[in-house]
Amino acid sequence: MSERTTARRQEAEPSAEPEPVGNWAVGFAIFGGVMMVLIGTFQALEGVAAIAHDRFYLVTRNYVYDLDTTAWGWIHLVLGALVAVAGFFVFSGRSWARAVGIVCAVANAVSQFLFIPYYPVWGLVMIALDVAVIWALCVYGQRAAERAGY
Repeated sequence: MSERTTARRQEAEPSAEPEPVGNWAVGFAIFGGVMMVLIGTFQALEGVAAIAHDRFYLVTRNYVYDLDTTAWGWIHLVLGALVAVAGFFVFSGRSWARAVGIVCAVANAVSQFLFIPYYPVWGLVMIALDVAVIWALCVYGQRAAERAGY
């Protein structure tokens, strides 16, 4: 009788070998990392343009978040560098890197939202790309990362 019980337990237990991670999960993580590097580079260049030529961006009057364009330039330069570096860490497949990537993409989207009166179309495009990155990094779940050995 004990042999039957042991045999049933072995049949009921899942195999110890992890299932392979689907290509879609890895693809979304790679997409998120590549887009973060691209977004960070674009944002850093946006910051350099604001620092180098203070009058490059048209300043809207009576805007609630009235900052000097040079200050916006430094904000975008630093935030862009952080987003690009976080994008490179996403390639490692670690959960903390994806969490940092999501936080950086959210911060980037907020900064672009506040920057809309200065450069509206660009700000909206960057917000849309940030939302796509956040989605891509959230789809690649913890279980898939563990199955991949991360």
